[in-house]
Amino acid sequence: MSEIAALIRQLRIKSGAAKRLWKENTLYRKDTVDLQLKLDKMIADGAEEWDLKNAKRLVEESQKMVIDTSVRMGRAVGELRDVVIKARTEPLLAEDNDLLSAEAFLEEEAAL
Repeated sequence: MSEIAALIRQLRIKSGAAKRLWKENTLYRKDTVDLQLKLDKMIADGAEEWDLKNAKRLVEESQKMVIDTSVRMGRAVGELRDVVIKARTEPLLAEDNDLLSAEAFLEEEAAL
């Protein structure tokens, strides 16, 4: 496999992984907020201790997943950035859709 084909393949793999982790992180953040609101409502309504304990556990698990996906997403974005930098040195890839898509994702992610 040529070096350019390998770079294109790596671009596809790394950008797919980074996008998937970005979506996961977004969903876990939303889930954490929803679960916290549900817990607050349960506390206000005077729910049973067992229900409150389980709701708190769900919020804590969701918060842990936010941290985990953030770390994995940061690693994936760093690897994608390295592959994009390497791909930019290849003149044949200047207008490649995978490279442009990866660069657009990196710019969007950096803006957040």
